[in-house]
Amino acid sequence: MVAMMAKWILIILIMTPGVWSGTWGVTLTNQCALKGTSVVLECEYDYPIGNIVMSVRWSKAQLISGRWDLIPISELPSGPDHFKYMGNYRGDCNLKVDRVQPTDEGAYFFSFVTTLNRWRSQTYAYLYVRELTAAVQPSTVAEGDTVRLSCSSGCPEQPEVAWFKDGQRVSHPEFQAGREDAGGYHCAVLGQERVRSALVVLTVHYAPKNVTLWVSPSGAIVAGDTVTLTCSSEAEPPVRQNGYSLFKDGEFISSGQRHIIQDVQPSQSGRYYCQAGNSIRWRGSDHMNSSEVHLDVLYPPINVSLSVDPPHVTDGIRVNLTCTSAANPTADNYTWFRRSATSSSSLWVQVGSGQVLSLPSMEPSHTGLYLCIVRSPLGESNSTEMMLAMEAEQQGSQSLPVLAALGVFVIVGIMLLLWKKQKYSSVKKEAEFDTRPRPVESDFKDPSDSVYSNIFMFPSSPPKVSVQVPTSHEAEVVYSMVKIKPRKPNPSHSNNSREPHDSWLQEREKDSSVIYATVKSS
Repeated sequence: MVAMMAKWILIILIMTPGVWSGTWGVTLTNQCALKGTSVVLECEYDYPIGNIVMSVRWSKAQLISGRWDLIPISELPSGPDHFKYMGNYRGDCNLKVDRVQPTDEGAYFFSFVTTLNRWRSQTYAYLYVRELTAAVQPSTVAEGDTVRLSCSSGCPEQPEVAWFKDGQRVSHPEFQAGREDAGGYHCAVLGQERVRSALVVLTVHYAPKNVTLWVSPSGAIVAGDTVTLTCSSEAEPPVRQNGYSLFKDGEFISSGQRHIIQDVQPSQSGRYYCQAGNSIRWRGSDHMNSSEVHLDVLYPPINVSLSVDPPHVTDGIRVNLTCTSAANPTADNYTWFRRSATSSSSLWVQVGSGQVLSLPSMEPSHTGLYLCIVRSPLGESNSTEMMLAMEAEQQGSQSLPVLAALGVFVIVGIMLLLWKKQKYSSVKKEAEFDTRPRPVESDFKDPSDSVYSNIFMFPSSPPKVSVQVPTSHEAEVVYSMVKIKPRKPNPSHSNNSREPHDSWLQEREKDSSVIYATVKSS
């Protein structure tokens, strides 16, 4: 029985490391771990034959009050199962550190106690704690530039990592940047994605996109309201205030991101759009336009006016009165009123509705003052008064013959005066050169026995329509001049008979040349 026990003890001693070698020692290996990962501090120990290991312990060197002390890991401020002994009592002394933190970095010592002695490692295992470091090169690019992603652990052995952007896996660590690639990137240990680097940001400069023009209020806009136009965009770098411009119907209005219209008027209706630029060109342009926004200003009827067709109104013709106005929405109600111009009443009488008031046959009862009232859902307005009167067509037609006749008389009168002057001159010359004897007695005859020239005049009534030049059968004018010379008185005549002749002769002496004429109407 004793021999059997000795045999088993020998087998155990042979199988126990250290015992066979017969030397005291601990072999430790430094480790580098990433924050958040788990690491194993590899350790082996040995002891002389005849010793049986009774206990093992890991300690960490800490500087306390200026001196280094070994603090058992069980006394370190860490969570449960943070340190876990993975070895045994036969030469394996590995230590696992779970969820490594920066405070775990330092020097670790291993010691053990046997039945015959105790031993502590003369060296230590140093644990380095590192973090993954991500880098984007370059960190600021323009669209189309090449970007490279790199991840470093700081440990001698580089773990296999994966890249993520905003939580989504990135397939290639090198790519050409687009505006959609801007954002935060991080790398993580493959299979331990919770072990990740801090975020790094890739900035991609690009021209404005999604340029939008907003109109406030968004509902119906009525004349007099306050309207705010705001322009927005996505761009990198962001568009500055002076990088925005507002246009109306293609014409520049103002610069700035906001444009406020106080007391908006119908004339400010139109198609608006804004333009944004940040000095980054895109497809040959350094400014991007928004979509057009139609600003529709509603207003009640204004500028109400009346028109007449035809413009010259006479009795019996068809007359249309039209009422026009500007309104948004379009006016849908027209009412016509009339007030008689001859009536003393000031009351207006409704005479019709609709935009056009038609009078099929104009008559005097239709004359007077007219106005129309225009209504729309936003209000109403009325026109100014307009007088509708008929023109005197008959009087105008009768005046033409009268004017024509007057013109004929004036022309004929001028012709007669000219002809008279010429005839008078010819007769006077003939009388001066006439030397034939003249009977004396006849000079004292009654003037009624004298022969006078005859003048034929026009008919008493003037032509009605046309004017005609007088012909030979219409009128003949003959002028004669009689020159009477005084004679010596006859002594055989009595005084009584002489007095009339003398008196008449005296009168004739005052004007010896007389022109006589007889007018004969045909």
